[in-house]
Amino acid sequence: MRPSRLSLSFAALALGAATLAGCAGSTDETDPSAAAVVEDSTVVLDVRTPAEFADGHLEGALNIDVSGLDFDAQLAALDPAETYAVYCRSGNRSAQAAQLMAEAGFGEVIDLGSVSEAAEATDLPIVTD
Repeated sequence: MRPSRLSLSFAALALGAATLAGCAGSTDETDPSAAAVVEDSTVVLDVRTPAEFADGHLEGALNIDVSGLDFDAQLAALDPAETYAVYCRSGNRSAQAAQLMAEAGFGEVIDLGSVSEAAEATDLPIVTD
């Protein structure tokens, strides 16, 4: 069961994840004691390929492949006013997706890095369909 609020410390995310300006609860990105907050309403976004997603993803995550030809169209279908927590396999694609989302006007995007870092930071289980 997912708690109503999950605190994510920037120290835990520093293993390859970066947080974009505008993350909920962040006050100073350079302060490792500052924390971002992921709430129940946060959309967890897996930006790996559908095959990678099928091999194991965070419970409740939405899959939009950042390298897919339709990524821009799928991104345009999302509500930029929502809060998003993004992850991938190693952290590279999640950083790329988070940057693209920021450039597209998404206000609150948290880059969780790799799937294992995201699972640890959110306490969400990794599941398969």
